Amino acid sequence: MMVVLGFLVVGIPIAFMQPDTGELRDQPLYLLFYASIGGIIVVIMYNGYKGKKARQQANRERRRKLKK
Repeated sequence: MMVVLGFLVVGIPIAFMQPDTGELRDQPLYLLFYASIGGIIVVIMYNGYKGKKARQQANRERRRKLKK
């Protein structure tokens, strides 16, 4: 997930700058910019969801051990 997040973060400045010359683009690539922002939001939400599910599973196992 961190690799994907890294590519998305790097894509944001590429939307506004020419990678080969480093100059600002005349017409920015808004689609790349918004896709990168959307992808970052999706990755953050997925990681939060995954963490929540792991905590729920750990709590279930902990309660199961306490009942025995």
